[in-house]
Amino acid sequence: MQSIFPFESMLVFGFISVMLLIGIVLRAKIPLIQKFLFPSCLVGGILGMVLVNIGLIKIEADRLETFAYHLFNLSFISIGLTRSEKSEPDAAAGKEYFKGPLWMALVQGISFPLQAIIGGMFVWIFAFSGMEIFKTFGFLAPLGFNEGPGQALSFGKVWEGAGFEHAVTIGLTFAALGFFFAFFAGVPLANWGIKKGLSAYGGKELPRDLLTGITAKGQKCEPAGELTLHSANVETLAFQAALVGLVYLIAYFLVSSLAVMFKPDVAKALWGFVFIFGLGIALVLKWLLEKAGVDYLIDPGLQRRITGWSVDFLIVSTVAAIQLLVVWKYFLPVACISLSIGILTSLVILFLGRRIWSYNLERILAIFGTVTGTVSSGLLLLRIVDPEFKTPVAMELAVMNIFAIPLIFVCLLLVNAPLWWGWSLGLTLFAFSGILLASLTAIRLLKFWGSPKF
Repeated sequence: MQSIFPFESMLVFGFISVMLLIGIVLRAKIPLIQKFLFPSCLVGGILGMVLVNIGLIKIEADRLETFAYHLFNLSFISIGLTRSEKSEPDAAAGKEYFKGPLWMALVQGISFPLQAIIGGMFVWIFAFSGMEIFKTFGFLAPLGFNEGPGQALSFGKVWEGAGFEHAVTIGLTFAALGFFFAFFAGVPLANWGIKKGLSAYGGKELPRDLLTGITAKGQKCEPAGELTLHSANVETLAFQAALVGLVYLIAYFLVSSLAVMFKPDVAKALWGFVFIFGLGIALVLKWLLEKAGVDYLIDPGLQRRITGWSVDFLIVSTVAAIQLLVVWKYFLPVACISLSIGILTSLVILFLGRRIWSYNLERILAIFGTVTGTVSSGLLLLRIVDPEFKTPVAMELAVMNIFAIPLIFVCLLLVNAPLWWGWSLGLTLFAFSGILLASLTAIRLLKFWGSPKF
């Protein structure tokens, strides 16, 4: 019998939910998954990808991509709305409050251009060998590795409209391979560092709930947030989500209004930047609420839960949307670019991280996980060597974004330069080289480059 209401969107939501639940069970039961700290969302996404590709589950990749696109935008809006919690840092953290985040931001200012240059050079190499691939093919690698599946999806969708066939699947494949690099390389590095005595607080056995991903019965749970509105009036979580919805609505109408002012190709590209508009509007709304004296109503704990929920479902849906036939078609360039980026990124971060003033291993792992996966990956790797976050590195990873946003924004513009401004690949790589050298120079001038500590 035909349903009187359309169920397609909810069926996609249900499928992603089931894959995430299975991922949680597999993480709790399989020691190998625990050993490398693979998050349940990644495990569930891989399972979903297999089920969709073998035809056991009939869901079009476009539906999963659309779901992921909106989740990606929601996660950035929620980040923008999250209030910083006032806390007094300890003396050690206070002294390095800006040094650590600035070093991490500059490392990201090195890693993104480095990954883009490697990707662009391989486009040249394959073109010379007779295999023609789209001119921005290699730039999907830093979007996937450095920025995560959301940006790879968003920009890939726009580039498909510009003639780059299967850009979304290729970008999501790079993002998935970045996660594998983060954990397959990062976890052994963390364990090696602990054995060498390089961690300040490591060496302890990881708590069982961290390994399995499930809090044991009777164990004290971390609070999710606080109620800032009376439940007799409205559920606080509903209010927090409504703020996100309000910002999304404003962002949509703003981009729609701007789109009519530009040429069609630029107008399409604007929809790939909805997350930036959403983040900016969220920050303005938070500022206005602060000026009105009601910013306390935005609970940072619950907003972080919204961000985390969005990212978990985003990763499941993006990985499940990968089309294996397309990956196989481009297996050689994807494999060559990913392997080269993974190895060189690891070597560069190790080289720079050994030469900073303190917490070398902790900062290396935190930024390595971030520029090959997401900030969550960086925090997971950091927890291996700093289980209770006693070092200031976890806070530095959050503050890093303040310094990194201008550098990353310029990089996001540059990956579009061949399509928007008609730049040649050579000119674009030259511009990326300038950012890389400027970031390296800043590290030297700021004296973040000393003698090796190990």
